This record gives sequence, structure tokens and C-alpha cells, in this order.
Amino acid sequence: MRIIHPRPNPIVAAMYTLRDLNVDVIVVHGPAGCCFMASRMLEEAGVRVVTSGLKDDDLIFGGMKPLVETLKMAYDKFKPKVIAVIGTCSSMIIGEDMGAAIRQANLDCTVFPVDCHGCTGDNTTGAILALEASNVAGLLSDEEKDRQVSLMKAATSMEKRVGMAGREYLSPTRGPTKLSAANRMMNALRDGKKVCCVMLAKKELAFRFADMFLALHQAQQKLGGDLLLLGNLDVNLGLPRIRGYAESITSELKENGVEFEVVGGLDEYALLGDRMKEKVEDYSPDLLIVIGIPHAYPELKEGQILVTDQPRQLANYLSMGLDAVGEIASHSMVMGAKTIVPLETGDTIRELLE
Repeated sequence: MRIIHPRPNPIVAAMYTLRDLNVDVIVVHGPAGCCFMASRMLEEAGVRVVTSGLKDDDLIFGGMKPLVETLKMAYDKFKPKVIAVIGTCSSMIIGEDMGAAIRQANLDCTVFPVDCHGCTGDNTTGAILALEASNVAGLLSDEEKDRQVSLMKAATSMEKRVGMAGREYLSPTRGPTKLSAANRMMNALRDGKKVCCVMLAKKELAFRFADMFLALHQAQQKLGGDLLLLGNLDVNLGLPRIRGYAESITSELKENGVEFEVVGGLDEYALLGDRMKEKVEDYSPDLLIVIGIPHAYPELKEGQILVTDQPRQLANYLSMGLDAVGEIASHSMVMGAKTIVPLETGDTIRELLE
């Protein structure tokens, strides 16, 4: 199947993986505009991203000089402990030896290359290349590298099976308003029914989806009903920054009196569906809410409420006749977040409670 709607980029996936490893500086070895929007977002998360700014002549005569100069400038300006140099389409096509430039710069810190470009295939191939390079540089153990690679492959398989990578084209949509979904959740609690909310969130997006736990807890406190919350917030699993996300969210939920059951880590969303489903079936809810990456939950059915941040994935759910709402632009809202960021759905519930 040829997929013609835009898909995530391997270069950007590699950059996000380096962020999750707490790399201080990422040098994008390519034209100044390459991955510009992703770079801006990563800097909001505290990672310095700079570019070697390749020009026409560099594509002919080689980009060694601008890369060496950029590395030295970045070291002098930011005094980093770890710098990663990531390849782009242009630098990889001309066969740049980024390792040679790193040796020539001879910086007094850890510097390593990630030989990546936008045509390597699935976006997760970029993440895997970054993991392997980080392992060679000593930032990641063999065991955790292997674990992360298996998770990336599982995520790719899931997307091709039931996600956007399995559809030729999906037109993005903002979907319906949150009012109907919020009313259904509140009415179920008000009627004394059993409500279950499953969070299968990815990385920093958990800062937004965790607000559903807060909103449902507030609704149950006022309306009654029975509520089970299941979330992939294991603080002991994942790359360093990802574990930090889980710790921050868990702490805030507990401070607000929210009780929830932990099922796996934020990096395991593609593998947790069956475990989540088993706990849901044991609880036998009258209403199931699946938030984050709903298609990671097996056998989605009519009557469930799905909440996603992806406009194309939302279109996919709606085309299947599922009851879904979109929290569009969530990704830009959670970059650099330290606390839970309110959902529109959560705010709708809170307004209706007043």
C-alpha cells in the first residue's frame, strides 16, 4: 500500500529520542531550514538545537568545515556535556563523514554522530539509529537499547496494522465538540454506573491526557458512581526524560487525591493493549473511555469514547463509526511542560459541574 498522507520523519524521531536521553545539544547537519519546526519545539523542552547551515557549495565540495565550526561554536556557547550530530537528507546523500568532523573538532565532551536521513523508511528507523548510536557512545546500556528497539518495532507494527500507516489517505479533522462526550461521562457517573478510563499515552503527551483522570475524579467526587483509572505511568520504565514525565504526573495526580492503577510505562503503549483489556474486562464497566493512542487498545467498539490528539487518526476513528473527540495541537502545548495541561474535554466536564 502506498501511503500518501504525510507521516512522521525519521530525522525528527531521532531528535526526539536524543532529547529523551537528555542530550544537551543537537547539531542538525544540513540546510538551515531542515526540521525547523521540530527544532523550535525541542528547544522549548530545554534542548539546544543548532544547524550547520549547509549551502549549495557545501553539497558539492563537502560540509566538513561548516560542521567543525558549528561544533566548536556550540561547545563554546553552551558548554555541554553531550552533543549529538544528526544527519539529514542532504548530508547523507553526499556521504558526509560526520565522525571525521567530530574528531577534527576535538571537543572536551561526549560527541557522537547519528547517520540518519528522511528516506530511511518508517519514522521509528530514525529513533532506532539514535538509540544504537547512543549505546555506542555510552549513554545507553545494551539491555535498555534492545528493549527500546523492540518497542519501536512494536509501535511501527501497530500503526501499520490499525493506525494511520495502514490507510492510503486520511484527511485531517477537528471532529465534534466535547460536549456530547463530556455529558455521557457525567451521566454515567450520575446514574451510579461503572466508568473506566484507560490511558495509553506516548511520552510528553501524557501531561495532557492525564487531565482526564483529574476531571473524572472531580466528577465522581460530586456525582458519585464507580470509577476505575488505568494509566501507563510506571516511573521505573523508559529513557531518563520519559521516567521524569511519569514521576511528575504521578506526583501531581496523587497530590490531588486521584487513585489510579499503573499498567506499564509511557514507552510501552504499543504493547499494553491486551493487559489493559484484561483489567477492563475484570471490572466490566458500563462505559469505557480510551485516551491517548486509542488504537493501541484491542477491539475498539461503538459506545466507547475515544480521545486522541491526532487529526488524521481522529478521522480514522470517525470513519469507523466510533465515538471520538480530538484534542488537536496537544503536542505543541506539552513541549517543556512540568505539570498537567488541561484538556478541552476535561474543562468541559468541569464547566458542566459548576
